[in-house]
Amino acid sequence: MSPKLRVLLVDDHNLFRSGVKALLARQADLEVVGEAADGLEGLKRAAELKPDVVLLDLHMPGLTGREVVKTLAEELPATAVLMLTVSEDADDLIDTLRAGARGYLLKNIDAEFLTDSIRRAARGEAVMSPQMAAKLARGLQGAARGPAPPPAERGKLSPREREILALLARGASNKEMARELKLAESTVKIHVQNILRKLKLTSRVQAAVYAVESGIAPRPSGGNS
Repeated sequence: MSPKLRVLLVDDHNLFRSGVKALLARQADLEVVGEAADGLEGLKRAAELKPDVVLLDLHMPGLTGREVVKTLAEELPATAVLMLTVSEDADDLIDTLRAGARGYLLKNIDAEFLTDSIRRAARGEAVMSPQMAAKLARGLQGAARGPAPPPAERGKLSPREREILALLARGASNKEMARELKLAESTVKIHVQNILRKLKLTSRVQAAVYAVESGIAPRPSGGNS
């Protein structure tokens, strides 16, 4: 039997934490190993427990979720951080993904989507509430209209890695990329890992942001606006 995925809850609302904890307790493969009511306590608990996944609120007293995710990405890179928030603001979404969050979930998602997202994040996948995907695309489109950041790391990528990075920006899965490029899925996975390492990124979402802003991938279509 596979070990349970260990989850840390960081949210300043006690009732909300209790509800999520009760929900996850009904899942045979998930275990809440700790809770924290603010960002600073969350960092301490994460350092002690080294969970597989942190469910992190965005707006809390003291340290914000954005500050917490940046520290966790630097100090506990093996831990997947999922933002779990009421904020539908595109800036919050993009800022936390850039800081290292593995995904961005709204608190109005259903229980099945939450538990599935935890499992996917632990496998290294990027997850997002469906209504936030369009906001991410619009946010990246706006960023792409401005000057692209200096692509200092861009030359480190091989032609194949650049090709895969462009597909990542389209949201393609490893299986879809393997089919399109006629490669083994395991080969695609290695290429993705190499891309993240070379660009010093922690998630596929960050790689997609980089691809658009550096011009490797075309900006998302925004219609006639």
